[in-house]
Order: sequence, then structure tokens, then C-alpha cells
Amino acid sequence: MTHPDVAALLESACLLAPEGTATANDLTVRDVWEYLAHDEWETALGLLEEFGDGHQLPSTFWARMAEAAELLHLARSSAWCRWRCTEIRNGMVRADLTLRPAAEARRRTPLAGHGVLRPMWDIGNLSPAGGTSVSIAGLWVEGRPFLEPGGRATVRLVPFTPRHWTHVEAGRRITMHEDRTVAGTAVVLEVKPPVTVRPEG
Repeated sequence: MTHPDVAALLESACLLAPEGTATANDLTVRDVWEYLAHDEWETALGLLEEFGDGHQLPSTFWARMAEAAELLHLARSSAWCRWRCTEIRNGMVRADLTLRPAAEARRRTPLAGHGVLRPMWDIGNLSPAGGTSVSIAGLWVEGRPFLEPGGRATVRLVPFTPRHWTHVEAGRRITMHEDRTVAGTAVVLEVKPPVTVRPEG
């Protein structure tokens, strides 16, 4: 890793964030430039991640952030930034998920919260024969590295086949499956469709 590589990526990400963008603590892009000027890469990266919480930033922003995080050996930050790229491409469903207790479900161990799990979801679709048809979506637990059996948390889902999810709206109850049994139940809080990128020219 060379510092110029990280600096160039973070500076490029800064240029993609609107000047007025601010974190919950009222830190702005101008503050990020100040941290970059003092070679405080991790702090700058963390602030730029926060900008994405309340603003729709382009996938290029997240891709450059992911590269910078990889150079800094920040595995979770890199995974998060790559996850955000996928949200832009495939859409995102935010939900309040409650897992079934270990005594009532197949899962006995906590599930990883950083996007590696790809469970099946019953979102109301039917097969040609009229039976339940499940759809796969990746799962990211907000603010926690794991979610234990019986636990409850806000999660973000990235559909593998976005067209299967177009009817899903806030307030809908959906169920999570890791096999034929129900692993958890979620109430949809927010739905963001895929971002359509118009070709240039």
C-alpha cells in the first residue's frame, strides 16, 4: 500500500459527494478534506461512509471507497462499501427482522451480519403450480456483527432477482428461510428500487 493510492481514492470519493453533505454530527466534506490533508485516512473513510447513510451517492463513490478500505486492510468497511454498490444495482429492502429462538428453529448459532448470508424469503410469490415460491436476498445486519437466534435487528436485504420484489412495500410481513422451515419473520420498513443508470450521449 502506498499513501498516494489511498489518498487519490478518497479524494476522488470526496469529489463525488455534494459539498453540502453532512454527517449526523454536522461534519462536512470540507472536514474530510482537512483529515486527508493530515493523512488521517481511516477517519476520512469513516466520515465518507457516514455521508452515504442519508444521501444517494453513486456506485462509483462506493467502489472507490471499497478500494481504499482494502488498501487500509479494513475488511468490514470494504465489505460494506461493496454492499452499497450492490444495493444501487439491485435495490434494497430494509426490514425489522426477528429470528426464531434456537429451540424452535434449525439455526443454533448467530448469523453473520456483514452480507455473507443469502437466505430465501417468502415474499408472497407463487410457483406456476400455485405453491410458495421463495426468492433469494443477501442480508446485512445494521450496526451489529452478528444476530443471535431469537434476536431482533434492523436488516438490509439485497434481492438477487430484483423483479421478484417489485410488489414488496413498507408494512409487508415476509418470512426468512434457510431450509423449508421458517427461520425468522420480518416487517418491511423501507424499499429502494434499483437505480437506473442512463447511458451517456
